[in-house]
Amino acid sequence: MKTTKPVPAGSVPVLGVRDLNRATLERQLLLRRADDLSVKDAVAHLVGLQAQNVKPPYYALAARLEHFDPAELSALLEARELVRIVTLRSTIHLHTADDARALRPLVQDARERELSTFRKGLAGVDLAELAGIAREAVEAEPRTMRQLREVLLVRWPDADPQSLAVAARCTLPLVQVTPRGLWRRSGQVALTTLNQWLDDDPGHSSADARGDAEAASLDTAVLRYLAAFGPASVKDMQTWARLTRLRELFERLRPRLRTFRDENGVELFDLPDAPRPDAGTPAPPRFLPEYDNLLLSHADRARVVPAEYKGRTWKGNVSHCVFLLDGFLAGVWRLEEDARSGTAVLTIEPFGRPGRAAREELVREAERMLTRIAETSTSYDIRFGAVVDA
Repeated sequence: MKTTKPVPAGSVPVLGVRDLNRATLERQLLLRRADDLSVKDAVAHLVGLQAQNVKPPYYALAARLEHFDPAELSALLEARELVRIVTLRSTIHLHTADDARALRPLVQDARERELSTFRKGLAGVDLAELAGIAREAVEAEPRTMRQLREVLLVRWPDADPQSLAVAARCTLPLVQVTPRGLWRRSGQVALTTLNQWLDDDPGHSSADARGDAEAASLDTAVLRYLAAFGPASVKDMQTWARLTRLRELFERLRPRLRTFRDENGVELFDLPDAPRPDAGTPAPPRFLPEYDNLLLSHADRARVVPAEYKGRTWKGNVSHCVFLLDGFLAGVWRLEEDARSGTAVLTIEPFGRPGRAAREELVREAERMLTRIAETSTSYDIRFGAVVDA
């Protein structure tokens, strides 16, 4: 299988946009659905899934796993083998329990930078004391953010309530407890500490996780990021994790990596034996959730997002579900389910004007997805909305 474009001897291979697109889709299980991965193994391979809302992890895995059953993901959440926790980019992610333990300490610096923007509202607040009070409260019983604010305001009545809650989230590894996140059974956000939720012994602290060379080291994080999102630049990984100063880390790993350049001359790193399919490899349509990590994990998103469509999946603070055609962002979609009538309507809104063959492929993919994520419906309707011209 062809992996790179032919280049003169001694030159650094150049990967075009389509080369990067196909490589990333393959790593993301979107070029070919995995038929031999469990839900837990898929979440681990992808180094977590965006989980700002309840449904995105389910939609994301329906697009990536051949035999996906939402009930399997839900059961893993109930069994506490998967957890919902703030990690990458200060957002809620779905991780395996082991990855939650490993990744949360690695992004602590980013949490502290986030906290610095709330200093004004935390004047006179001792953060170590705040963490202790918050920990005691949420480990006694899971608390909503409102309940946590009320606890902290007793000690600091003059502080900004929102700043107090943010400080607790930044200083402690807080997880969203079930039923939040369960399939068809979700509830409001209630929080406790990661150690409490996983019933870890007191010695299994964040400090311990930080020192675990296999699971928590930045070296391991780089290799796993490249396995799921590569080939990638230093800035790409910094965007993915919202970490800084990673150049030295990549330089240390350089002997273990292979290097390329993109068409703009940016140096890219990759695992030597990672798949890099031919740029002409067919890429079937895929329906993805809002906030999917495919679209958020590179500084340069051109490998997935055409320049003319940049910014068109957002409206205000709302992100739309998206679909891919030929491997690239091509429009948005929405699903409306009516429990009383048992109907599900999926509306596809392309940015351009897909031809007949592309529309037929989209319909087939939509039918497949509906059988998995709208399984309680007795009838499905797939519609094309008004075409939005570029």
